[in-house]
Amino acid sequence: QVQLVESGGGLVHPGGSLRLSCVGSGFRFGLRTMSWYRQAPGNERELVAYITTTSETIEYADSVKGRFTISRDNAKKEVYLQMNSLKPEDTAVYYCAAGVQPGILGWGQGTQVTVSL
Repeated sequence: QVQLVESGGGLVHPGGSLRLSCVGSGFRFGLRTMSWYRQAPGNERELVAYITTTSETIEYADSVKGRFTISRDNAKKEVYLQMNSLKPEDTAVYYCAAGVQPGILGWGQGTQVTVSL
């Protein structure tokens, strides 16, 4: 059974930073591309970033390039999203996923990120 548990969300001022973490179990973590998605109220869920198995390929949404960094530690079965220079438009529920669409194996429960004064 695939399980993904995110942590690290919260309330931050514009320009601030947060680091999200996600630990996976129930699947062969080191053999899966991992990704982060987000969904703001009234919007569809969108891809933020993904990272392939040995970090050989990393891609970001244009809206977060230069501000967010995705990384992974296969020994710990964890994937991370370092978010810097946060903006109010980054406010959303952030989801960790095993795989990348259309091939998602499972989703985390989500963690709220709120960027506000």
